[in-house]
Amino acid sequence: MRYRTLGRTGVQVSSLALGAMNFGKIGRTTQDEATAIVDAALEGGINLIDTADAYSGGESEEMVGKAIAGRRDDIVLATKASLPMGGERNHQGASRRWLVTELNNSLRRLGVDHVDLYQIHRWDPSTSDEETLSALTDLQRAGKIRYFGSSTFPAYRIVQAQWAARECHLSRYVTEQPSYSILQRGIETHVLPVTEQYGLGVLVWSPLASGWLSGAIREGRDVTTSRSTFMPQRFDTTLPANRARLDAVEQLAKVADEAGLTMIQLALGFVTTHPAVTSALIGPRTLDHLHSQLAAADTALSADVLDAIDAIVAPGTDLAPHEKNDTPPALLDPALRRR
Repeated sequence: MRYRTLGRTGVQVSSLALGAMNFGKIGRTTQDEATAIVDAALEGGINLIDTADAYSGGESEEMVGKAIAGRRDDIVLATKASLPMGGERNHQGASRRWLVTELNNSLRRLGVDHVDLYQIHRWDPSTSDEETLSALTDLQRAGKIRYFGSSTFPAYRIVQAQWAARECHLSRYVTEQPSYSILQRGIETHVLPVTEQYGLGVLVWSPLASGWLSGAIREGRDVTTSRSTFMPQRFDTTLPANRARLDAVEQLAKVADEAGLTMIQLALGFVTTHPAVTSALIGPRTLDHLHSQLAAADTALSADVLDAIDAIVAPGTDLAPHEKNDTPPALLDPALRRR
């Protein structure tokens, strides 16, 4: 396992990090299975665990808390907030009212008195940067969080938040957590240059592109991944975007074979090679998944392999742009484009 500094914090984190979204009902993972995955991940050199309040309605945080009991100080623990937690209209977003309440809920579920990294899961357009940063700064000064970051923010919002922190003399986001894979390279255009400019740590999620790059999805095979059971539209190969992904996967499989790599090694090696990326978040559902992904911890791709990848999926290109989570609200809601 390789280790890198998380932005400018001085904290050393593993180049592969354990994402816990599959813990609980989302991944149908039991507590015993989650604990075994955490045990194996730590043994494999992973020291960063990332979860969120919204993962299985808090169940993931509870499972992580039980799995790390007695060894909290050896782990860089990260969680997130802002996505809806139930049907009450104020149980979401990035207001002071909700963040203070929900952080306490997360600490209770995790069984800890602080988290190392608290992240805003999605940009909240109804809340000002000053409101959110002020609340996060106060929670930091209270010792409940050590650092805070953003997740899936568009580049211009990252810049705006950095400006607001400086203008209002508040602490700033020190990390960004975007989606990034060989098949979704759009963040190379704007987000990664901005994170490098501001010295942010970058924890990328979905480096295996929801299983497209796991080796399990190939031409002529039925798609039977866990994700495809509840997101069938993302894997329907009769749709043009999915057809383009499958065509790219077939070409990438040849590149991996010629380089003596698995598809997982190719995919994880690609994202961790980018100089702006600190860690790649892996989200195993089983121990077998974890071990196949840990095998990529020391994968270094040659320039020839990286050039071959560029020829298949051009830098800065998203093969499924409709799946991005950082689209400005006015592009999704026609009412926001009308006077």
